[in-house]
Amino acid sequence: MISGGEIIVIFIVVLVLFGPQKLPELARTIGKLMHELNKAMHDVKVQMDTDYEKTENETKDKAGKSSMDQKITEEKSESKDKE
Repeated sequence: MISGGEIIVIFIVVLVLFGPQKLPELARTIGKLMHELNKAMHDVKVQMDTDYEKTENETKDKAGKSSMDQKITEEKSESKDKE
């Protein structure tokens, strides 16, 4: 993590490089970029969660179908044995 002293040094360097007139514009631009980055990260997280839940549900459905298929097969073999 960045300490307070490091932040002050970074602020002074930015102030010298860009000047006091450009500093508010630069801060706005950085703020907008941070907002877009957070929005993109949120969208990726939502997409990953959705895909994970979909895969999990498909896996559960397949497991349920497998056990149903197994029961049907067992019932068929039992009925054939009785004949």
